[in-house]
Amino acid sequence: MTARYDRAITVFSPDGHLFQVEYAQEAVKKGSMARRKLWLNYKEDRTVRKIALLDDHVALAFAGLTADARILDKPRTSAKTVREFLEKHYTEEVAANDKECIKLALKALLEVVQSGGKNVELAIMREKQPLKMLELDEIEKYIAEIEKEKEEEAEKKKQKK
Repeated sequence: MTARYDRAITVFSPDGHLFQVEYAQEAVKKGSMARRKLWLNYKEDRTVRKIALLDDHVALAFAGLTADARILDKPRTSAKTVREFLEKHYTEEVAANDKECIKLALKALLEVVQSGGKNVELAIMREKQPLKMLELDEIEKYIAEIEKEKEEEAEKKKQKK
């Protein structure tokens, strides 16, 4: 009886069914179950890794689908950029001065994020002291100071030319 109602997806059966759609749904169910069973048979235990090494000193752990973690390439290149910036600009004098050290860290971060304090978080770690998170207004003050220094430096370069 269903033979004449299952020939096109636009023809409904008397009880309101679209047999072509139901057949397709059933095929998808069977196919996805078969693929899952096949995948589980061939999956090796250590092929799905949830921790990625971004740098020698930085690792990132993620949950969910590994394919969703493809965005890891950006943090990896960002970590490299920040590290190179710090290696180039770090001095003992900067490390001895808290304010200059914070500014150096922010300058390095501003190399890889859009400018502005809303995209940056900074924590200060000192020996035998609790971790201190800088508030957004503190970060924005430092960033304003950094941007002012950059403008002054650019102005000096213009005057030399």
